[in-house]
Amino acid sequence: MPIPEDVTGEEIDKAVRQELQSLPKTLAEDVAKNLVMVARLLDEEPEEAYGYARVALRLASRVAAVREAAGFAAYGTGKYAEALKEFRAARRMTGSAELWPLMADCERGLGRPEKALAMAGEPEVQKLDRAGQVEMRLVAAGARRDMGQADAAVVTLQSPELASNAVHPWTARLRYAYADALLEVGREGEARDWFAKALEADQAGTTDASDRLAEMDGVQFTDALVEDEAEDEVEDEKGAGEPRAEAEAEAGGEAQSGGGSEKTE
Repeated sequence: MPIPEDVTGEEIDKAVRQELQSLPKTLAEDVAKNLVMVARLLDEEPEEAYGYARVALRLASRVAAVREAAGFAAYGTGKYAEALKEFRAARRMTGSAELWPLMADCERGLGRPEKALAMAGEPEVQKLDRAGQVEMRLVAAGARRDMGQADAAVVTLQSPELASNAVHPWTARLRYAYADALLEVGREGEARDWFAKALEADQAGTTDASDRLAEMDGVQFTDALVEDEAEDEVEDEKGAGEPRAEAEAEAGGEAQSGGGSEKTE
C-alpha cells in the first residue's frame, strides 16, 4: 500500500522503535512507516488502517508491537476473532496484561459475553493499572447487559472511580456508560444527571452525551441548511406567483377599460 512522502517512520513511539531494532534496517523502516499509517488512520479510516496493519504483519509477525497494531486494526473493523488472535499473540510475547480488557471485549463481539464476564474475575485484572481496571469494568458491565442483566450492569459500574470528582481520560466514558445503564432500568432522572456529568468531563468529545441530554429534554435540532433551502423555495414560489397576479390584475383592468369605452360610444 502507498506510503505518503511525509511519513518517515520516525513518528512511532520510542519503545516500538526499539522493538524494531531486531530487524534489518530497511525492513524496520518499512514496518515503522506502515505502523505510522495504522495509527494515523485507525480512528477515521479503519479499513485503510487494517490494510497497512496487514502489510506490517506480513513483514514482521514476530514483533509484539506489530501483532498489537494488527489487533487494534482488526478490532476497529469488527473482525473480533482476528483481533483476539493478535492480542493473544502480543500478550504471549510481552507477558503484559494490558490487552486483557480488549481481549474480553472481543469475546463480547463474538457473542460470548459469559466468557468476557469470566475474564473480569481473573487474576490478570489485578495486574492492570487504574485505567485498565476501569476498562475491564466497562466491558463487564457491557457483558451483563448483553446477557439481559441490566440491574447487575448498574451495580458493576458503581465504583470509587465513578464516585470521584476527578477527571481522567476514561471518566466521561464511565459516567456515560452508567447513565446509559440507568436509563435501561428506567431510572431516567438519575440517568439525565449522569449524562450531564459525562458531558462535563468529555473535553475530547468522545461521547454523544450532549445529544442524549437533548433527546431526554425533548429538544429537536433542525438543519440550518435545510431550513434555508426551504425558505428559498418559498420565496421562489412567491416570486413566481407575483408576476401572474400582476398580469391578471392588468388584464382585468384592460377589460374593464375596454368595456367602459364601448358603453360611452
